[in-house]
Formats: sequence, C-alpha cells, structure tokens
Amino acid sequence: MCIDQDLDKLLENLPFFIQEKLQNHSKKNKLIEIVIDLGRRPEARFITGPEYLSQKLISWQDIDYITKRISEFSEENRAGIERTLHRISCIRNRQYLINGLTCRVGRAIFGTISLVRDLLESGQSILILGKPGVGKTTIIREIARVLSDEMEKRVIVVDTSNEIAGNSNIPHSGIGRARRMQVSKTEFQHQIMIEAVENHMPEAIIIDEIGTELEALTSRTIAEKGVQLIGTTHGNRLENLIKNPSLFDLIGGIQYVTLSDEEAKRRGTQKTILERKAYPAFQVVIEINEQNSWTIHENVKNSIDFLLCRDFLFSQIRHLSTNNKTIIKHKKIKKDSLSFIKNSTDFKKLILRKQNSWTILNQKSHIQSKNLKLKSLLIYNYSLTNNLVKEAGYRLGFRLLLTKEIKKATIIIGFKKHLRQNINLKKIAKRQNIPVFTLNRNSAYQLVKLLQSLIY
Repeated sequence: MCIDQDLDKLLENLPFFIQEKLQNHSKKNKLIEIVIDLGRRPEARFITGPEYLSQKLISWQDIDYITKRISEFSEENRAGIERTLHRISCIRNRQYLINGLTCRVGRAIFGTISLVRDLLESGQSILILGKPGVGKTTIIREIARVLSDEMEKRVIVVDTSNEIAGNSNIPHSGIGRARRMQVSKTEFQHQIMIEAVENHMPEAIIIDEIGTELEALTSRTIAEKGVQLIGTTHGNRLENLIKNPSLFDLIGGIQYVTLSDEEAKRRGTQKTILERKAYPAFQVVIEINEQNSWTIHENVKNSIDFLLCRDFLFSQIRHLSTNNKTIIKHKKIKKDSLSFIKNSTDFKKLILRKQNSWTILNQKSHIQSKNLKLKSLLIYNYSLTNNLVKEAGYRLGFRLLLTKEIKKATIIIGFKKHLRQNINLKKIAKRQNIPVFTLNRNSAYQLVKLLQSLIY
C-alpha cells in the first residue's frame, strides 16, 4: 500500500516542543491524532496506544498559536489545513473560547480496497459499517479514486465535513477525477444528495456518515434511480442497523406482520413476527472489523431475512495476508443479540409509529380539507422536491398545481421535522385556515396515499 499523508503540513502548525518530538518519533507513520487540552500535557494517539509528548502543560498561548495558523472553524467546530486531509476540531468553554483541540491526521492510502475490488466492479451499492476511527472515510476516499480514475465513471462526492477531499476549494488528489460537492450545514446533506443526482448526472455517489432518517430515505431514492451508491454509517455489525429505527430503511425497513394460525404453525413461530418491508437501498454491506479483516454481506436481502427469521446468517470474511493475498472464508454466525429486538416493546412502538404514512398538523383545518376538489387543489410544498410531487401526480394520473405563495395555497405539505421547526409558516397557515399535512417519509407512494384521501 502507498500512503500519502502530508504529515509535515500538520506538524508545522503546532508549537515547537510538540513539533520537535513528533518529527523524530519512531511511530510517526502510525499517528492517528494529537490531543491538546488547556492545562494538560499534549498527547499523541497512535494505532498502538496513547503517549504523552511533553512534560510541559498546554497554555492559552499554545492554543492561540495553533488556531491563528489554520483556517477558521465552522459551525460544527471543525477547521482544516489547505490542500491536505487533516482535520482540527475544537472544544469550547461556556464563554465560547477554545480550550481544547483534536488534530486528526488525514491519510490517502492507495490500495486499501483491494479486498473488495470485485464488488466495486459489480456496480452494486455498498454500505460500509464501522465504529468511529476505524478508517471508513479513508476507504471511501480510495473508492472514489478507483471508480473515477480506473473505472472511468462519473463520480460525485458529497463531502459534508470536508474529510473526504480536504478543507479547500480544490479537492485533494486522493479522490482522483471525482467531483466534490461541499455541504454548508450537516442538516442539508440529504438535499445536496438529491441535487447531485438531478444536476450532475453521476454514475456513482459517495456519501460519508449517513446518520438521519432523511438521509436514509434519500439514499433509497437515489438507489432506485439506478445510481451506484457508496456510503458509510456508524455501527459494528449488520444487526445494529436493524435496531436503529432511523437507519433501518437502508436495509429495506422492518415491519411487524401478523400471521394466520396455520402459517404460524407451519413456520414454527409466533403469530406476530418481524419481516423486511422492502428491497434494501444497499445490496452489499461491509463490516470493518479490523484494518485488514472485513466481514462481507454480498446479498443484504438474504442476510436480513436470515437474521429476522432464523437468528443466524452466513457471513463471508475477507482477510489480507502479509504477502498481500486475499483470503476468503465463509462462516455461520449465530446472532443471539436479536432477541432484544423481538422482545422489545419500545422497538415495536417505534416501528409501528414509522409505518404511519402522514399526519395532520392542524386538526381544525382538516374538516375543510375533506371538501377539496381536484381543480381547486393548489399545493405549497415545503422541504419536498418538485420532482417528488410531480411523480405523485403522474401516479394519480393528473398534473398537480404548485404555488410559491403560501396565502394562495389550498393545502401545505412537507416533512414533519422541518414543518414543526417553522413557527412562522404554522402561524400563517392557521391565520389563513390552510390545512397542513406532514409526511414522515420521502416517498411518492406516501404522498399519493395522502392526496387520494383528500380528493376521493
């Protein structure tokens, strides 16, 4: 493997007593991050473990010296160094003064994806699972380079925290010919994902840290459009996604199903069971266990069905040996932890709540909404894409009329999370007696169901 880390560009921004210690350190190439906290000794964290760098305690002057030599911190308290992959995150006190820094070393490692090169060439969407710091971002950076340079695909990188392509207007060479779209705020990531598909015709989209329900639903929408999706999310194993109601749409969603007495007897199960609701957005899941040992689920649909019905699954484990040869083994793994899911009342409530398609935000207006006619229906869509509304109209067999003026609207439709945060819009709707409906999911099917209930 070839490593491009530009470590000197990070070290030259640190105080001299830290810089001098690390320049000559025997484990320099295994450095993960440098922790600098006010009133404490500076600490370096290597792959092998932490180590103090000096007896000297960090002062205000030391922190001020570093912050003046790097870019400004964003609203997420992150900064970077021009044309590198390094990231500096800050900790602030109650007066909003910086009293701690985490300097994370960014590396472009060429050759990391040799274990799964065949999966990339298959064109299937791939989700990478792993705990923080295991190297997920490094892997998808290399995937972006391989897809764009070696496979000559049109690749868009949605870079929310500037970790994939660096904190600069010019993307780092580690992503190859892939194009990078920056995200101004974390909550806008799902919007940039849709924008990438609609505006730039990618064959593959790279996303780091899918973490919200909206991002999971957007990932499903993109996958259904035929775009290869490469994403990462936090979690040790596949069943962590099943336990996470915000993200289980990535693997097809989970629903409770009541069986007949005969069917339950035939299956040898209880009458109420868990089943996968739809096809997964990602066909392949990679669990990053160790740096050179990954667990592969080549057919996520089958793996989820096995987990829900039989409490075990067959996993493929790929290991990179010392002579750079890939060793593939198959193993039957029993999953006792799923008993938590089947016996959890809270989990059942969360799933049943997610199965509701839409809700009414102002109940009083709902009385008038029953008298709506097709010709008089004028929709103000809030946080929904026009394409989604057009698709719903196409399925209903007519063209939906949209307006950008709230006062002219017959109804208001939007995502629950966003509508509840917009107090002014709710006040206007109440004053004008306009019914407001909220969708829980970014789905044309759910929008069609809502419109059918209003019109017919």
